[in-house]
Amino acid sequence: MLPPRMPALLVALTAVTGVIEAVSLLALGPAFTAMQTGNVLFLAFGAAQAGDLPTLPAGISLAAFVLGVVCGSHVEAVLEARGRRWFVLGLVLEAGLILAAAALAWGLAPQYGSPTPRHLAVTAVLALAMGLRNTTIMRANVPGVPTTLVTRSMTAFLGGSAMGRDAVYGYGSAGWKLRGLSIVAMFAGGFVGALLIRAGWTVGWLLVPAAATVLVVGLVYRGQPPLHTGSAGGRERSQ
Repeated sequence: MLPPRMPALLVALTAVTGVIEAVSLLALGPAFTAMQTGNVLFLAFGAAQAGDLPTLPAGISLAAFVLGVVCGSHVEAVLEARGRRWFVLGLVLEAGLILAAAALAWGLAPQYGSPTPRHLAVTAVLALAMGLRNTTIMRANVPGVPTTLVTRSMTAFLGGSAMGRDAVYGYGSAGWKLRGLSIVAMFAGGFVGALLIRAGWTVGWLLVPAAATVLVVGLVYRGQPPLHTGSAGGRERSQ
């Protein structure tokens, strides 16, 4: 059973992903930092010399994401072995990385299509943070709300809707509604991020609210019951 506040916290993290991807794709890239499927395809198109998409941002993002996943896996495993609340600390580390990206990008104007070395450096730090996020959420193993993509959530939402009526996807359950909220949250985050870019916000200011939201989510979760991991059957212990 999920801790009481967990669904709302995951929806908030999903909205943050929408903002981050708006920044990385529209203001820094083109490159994704959380949804690495897009970067893999950008690199594939570049290898085939088709289209006119720069592959350097996608390659840097993918490499940094891999580093974030590897480092995050080791760090959170060590934290759990020492009896620390790895979910909370994982989110605090993520917030710190997003703040570092904001500091690096302070005063940096959005620039699509021809990123400078500074734009690429900010992309790398954000991808590192999103790699860590993916590790944290996969260890938590909350079905239907991965917080960094919505394809599976959308499939389960539609399959469990009045159109699909499939009990396997939680037709009529609270989990089905949570998947719907995660889709709305991703759209809302991307929409707000895009509007702020159009309004002329610099990259640093765009990232500060995202970092603050992740930090608040981590601090709020401190008061929740211990969280079971999804892989080893262990659980998050109290500090």
